[in-house]
Amino acid sequence: MRWLPVMVALVGLLPGLAQAQGLPTLTVGIGEATEPGQVSTTLQILLTLTVLSMAPAILLMTTGFTRIVIVLSFVRQAMGTQQMPPN
Repeated sequence: MRWLPVMVALVGLLPGLAQAQGLPTLTVGIGEATEPGQVSTTLQILLTLTVLSMAPAILLMTTGFTRIVIVLSFVRQAMGTQQMPPN
């Protein structure tokens, strides 16, 4: 029971600590950049969105290619062409 007033005081201070944190802002618009960091952040967001939008297509393209390569390697092993000497 001695700790109860201390805990109540700590819980009362938590909202004040949470409000001390600033939130980042994101603005989208066409204008002149005042700092190189603004251009860098915009390019990073653009590149990230491009990769995320292209990822399913890349995954589908590589999946079929990988299957074909694996099947052809099984066929080559079955035919024994890896063990044959060159002509």
